[in-house]
Amino acid sequence: MKISEYISGKYEQQYEYKSFLPERINHAWHVDEPELITLLDDANRLLGELNAFSQLVPDVDFFIKMHITKEATTSSRIEGTRTNMEEALVDVQDVDPERRDDWEEVQNYIKAVNFSIERLQSLPLSTRLLRETHKVLMQGVRGEQKLPGEFRKSQNWLGPSLKKAVFVPPHHEQLAELMTDLENFIHNDEIHVPHLIRVGILHYQFETIHPFLDGNGRLGRLLIALYLANFNLLHKPALYLSDYFERNRLDYYDHLTVARTKNELSAWLRFFLIGVHDTAETSIGVFKAILELKERIEREIMPQFHTRRQANAQALMRFLYQSPVVNIKRVKALLDVQTNTASSLISAFEEFRILEEKTGYKRNRTFVFSEYMQMFK
Repeated sequence: MKISEYISGKYEQQYEYKSFLPERINHAWHVDEPELITLLDDANRLLGELNAFSQLVPDVDFFIKMHITKEATTSSRIEGTRTNMEEALVDVQDVDPERRDDWEEVQNYIKAVNFSIERLQSLPLSTRLLRETHKVLMQGVRGEQKLPGEFRKSQNWLGPSLKKAVFVPPHHEQLAELMTDLENFIHNDEIHVPHLIRVGILHYQFETIHPFLDGNGRLGRLLIALYLANFNLLHKPALYLSDYFERNRLDYYDHLTVARTKNELSAWLRFFLIGVHDTAETSIGVFKAILELKERIEREIMPQFHTRRQANAQALMRFLYQSPVVNIKRVKALLDVQTNTASSLISAFEEFRILEEKTGYKRNRTFVFSEYMQMFK
């Protein structure tokens, strides 16, 4: 099928409402628009550069953890949570009780990302993997009563009520066939569809099917990263589009809607490919900035610590790259030292402007590696 000739599906009459049944996607797709081909080439080039760069960066897993934390907070924010990155990186007892539910949802997203990336080592991207990841995502948080790890067994919708819904996904009795079609499309080697076109179509189709009662948006965005990892387009999970979608939220939803209502799949794919290009370019810039910061600290600051403090200073510095929000209690446990020793080391990091105290309190103070954190905002 030519992408320009795409027909999205049809509405089906249910009891007192109409649901949308999307067309199947497991077939050949022909990219027949020059602009899409150009955008695809540019996005592939940047993705390749990001992949190469992520393999050259020392201790890259520290920085990947920060990318995952940013993805978790941003993707959850699209769904209405208000936890920021600083809050996401602290322990639960340090979170305002009124914001703890949001914090828990972000932590679940981080767990779901880590679980699914690790699970890919033994299970390919599939409906089974998506169900398992959904179970991790929804366990123990708001929405945990909405069948974690199971496809919905009732109708869902977007909007204030079923009768006044903005969009009604397909009836639940059609989910098995639709999700089988989606999984087959992922792994169909007999059709030659460029990976970024394929994953763009997959994300659109997953959001249209809306197979779970809750968590579809977060899981649909994670699906993009899982696809890139499954096919080794990125050896490290360093590209997440939630920030791009959140910054262009109205356009994001508009393009998904117009693809369904006006068969404008090309417009959605253009938007998606621009997002891959821009996000990959930004991620490369972040990696470069991190290397420059790391090199400057190693050259100018770490040698100023006395020999007997070097080991603790280096250990704390390494920890800050993966968790740049600390307090005295956390540093004490990390280094297995006395409170005074931990406090003194933090004070030294403050003097060198590595750490910055954020609370203004005299007790229970929190310190942030602000220059590093800023790179992920």
